[in-house]
Amino acid sequence: MSLTVVVDYDSGNLHSAEKAFQRMAAETGKGSVIVSSRPEDVARADRVVLPGDGAFPACRAALSRFTGLFEAIEEAVTVRARPFLGICIGMQMMATRGHEYRETPGFGWIAGDVVRIEPADRTLKVPHMGWNDLVIDRPHPVLAGIGTGQHAYFVHSYHFRVADPAHLLAHCDYGGPITAIVGRDNMVGTQFHPEKSQATGLRLIANFLAWRP
Repeated sequence: MSLTVVVDYDSGNLHSAEKAFQRMAAETGKGSVIVSSRPEDVARADRVVLPGDGAFPACRAALSRFTGLFEAIEEAVTVRARPFLGICIGMQMMATRGHEYRETPGFGWIAGDVVRIEPADRTLKVPHMGWNDLVIDRPHPVLAGIGTGQHAYFVHSYHFRVADPAHLLAHCDYGGPITAIVGRDNMVGTQFHPEKSQATGLRLIANFLAWRP
């Protein structure tokens, strides 16, 4: 039976993510979902989900405090090519580096920098918080049945500026383009919270659970 591990590294409330992934796994018959901080669970996972709330440097430091956890994630994703989904800061950490408070190295899985949102319309507030329309830039299996104009829920002040446009799967507009979804190979990441994005988010989760890169 397929196993999806949602990584717990003390970086946010995972209750809603756990329930959303478990619900869609049950509805689609795509195995089981557990929340774990144990490297051995990540090592046996068929899919890995890395959430993250707060600031880039804090999440990166928190992950490093769990002995062997990042190494297990990296082995699963970059060596054994297990499907990976990063959510919010979990997505941002896939970048080369982040620039929140101070320059912090990311995983280096998708080239680019995480930079502060600077809307052209100065009346728009940062953080970018609430519902926004997705604009699909490239087709991808995790986006099956999800089209431009569908809504997702965002809460963030920084976004992932990818070096290669081919890695940008979707964006939204907030006084300029804001990265919403990135991906390459067996990796995808969403800046928004799919577990809080109602039908659109649940569809993306179901697609991820069925995805075979």
